[in-house]
Amino acid sequence: MQRAPRILSSYVCRRCRPTVVTRAASTLTSQKSLAFASYFFHNTRWTTPGPAHQSSSPHAAPTRRVAQVATPVDDAQHLPPSSTAIPIAWRRTEVLTPRRLLKVYAQLAKSRLTVMVVLTAMGGVAMSPLPATASVLLSTAVGTAFCSAAANTINQIREVPYDAQMARTRMRPLVRKAISPMHALGFAAVTGVAGPALLWTMVNPTTAIIGALNIALYSGVYTSLKRTSIINTWVGAVVGALPPLMGWTACGGSILPSAEHPIHMFLPSFLSSVPVDLTLIDNPLAPLALPMVLFSWQFPHFNALSHLVRASYAQAGYKMLSVTNPAKNALVSLRHTLLLIPLCSVLVPLSGLTTWAFAVTSLVPNAIWSHAAWKFWRHGSEKHARTTFHHSLWYVPVLLGLMMFHKQGVEWTSWMWWREEEEGDTR
Repeated sequence: MQRAPRILSSYVCRRCRPTVVTRAASTLTSQKSLAFASYFFHNTRWTTPGPAHQSSSPHAAPTRRVAQVATPVDDAQHLPPSSTAIPIAWRRTEVLTPRRLLKVYAQLAKSRLTVMVVLTAMGGVAMSPLPATASVLLSTAVGTAFCSAAANTINQIREVPYDAQMARTRMRPLVRKAISPMHALGFAAVTGVAGPALLWTMVNPTTAIIGALNIALYSGVYTSLKRTSIINTWVGAVVGALPPLMGWTACGGSILPSAEHPIHMFLPSFLSSVPVDLTLIDNPLAPLALPMVLFSWQFPHFNALSHLVRASYAQAGYKMLSVTNPAKNALVSLRHTLLLIPLCSVLVPLSGLTTWAFAVTSLVPNAIWSHAAWKFWRHGSEKHARTTFHHSLWYVPVLLGLMMFHKQGVEWTSWMWWREEEEGDTR
């Protein structure tokens, strides 16, 4: 960097050479002093009273402007001397009204992700053969949402310096200083305590323990591993697989085999002449099937997304498979997309969650998604990664809808025929 003035001066005339050298040296000095860490200093460093003061010297170093400062300093006694102030453009932060505060809380909780977590938990409730009261359903949904909000908030608190380096996370509340870290920590503490407490008192201890475990896995283990090992993706997949298990246990379903609840295989009718005993549907194989589907779903979903933003992950220093080995990232995505076929066509009906008709109807969405994942692995382009990711968004609701339609013990067609016969008799 120090040789730059000499090299630059060799291309100009002798009369202009002193000016160019002075400007180049001063520019290099100013750029060197403004390191990335300086953006995390107190806002008074970037604040100046009144308009920017321009130097009268024609050889003065160019000033560096900051587009926006989150919190200005109004009190003149906190302002730096004008001789050392750096001219900037700044604006006042908006007052946190109740409406804006709720919006910030929703951003801290990652509302879209939280809604997805609650929906998968409700999927576990819907697939359970055991009855559940309205209070249990509501408490499970709210308690799961609180647990997800706490985990996401703690994750953002820990990753502020890294979120500031990525374009996709640069506008998160803590990065743009829309809320203080202590305020965010208080929100995480309230939701982190309220979630498991609500599940413990209104649902059952098992569901509360799984919810607390999910907070620890996501905000603790997963967040720490993101910058150390690619295993973080596998840990994150476990986090996403636990909400449907919470829905299953919320209805009182068992998750471990016992004398009262042994493992039972529900074979298709052409392989077994024994009629289906609906009392055996609550067996430990059933709560394993739904979390396994959600576990494998997350790899083609997240791997395709991480491929699209791999440059940002590399910039922030995250150890993602899409950064370290993009080809293997697409291969893992394809593997788990193909694994979903036997999970849906064998394990799910074998566990008694659905009838064996689900093994056939689930082949359609699995074939569409597998074809997209195969193209992503074959070409490795962002176009095919985006297609694979978009397919993952409709896959879960469609699959849960098919599972509900083919739920063991629920005959929708016979119910409709019965309604038609009943209406015909009344006429």
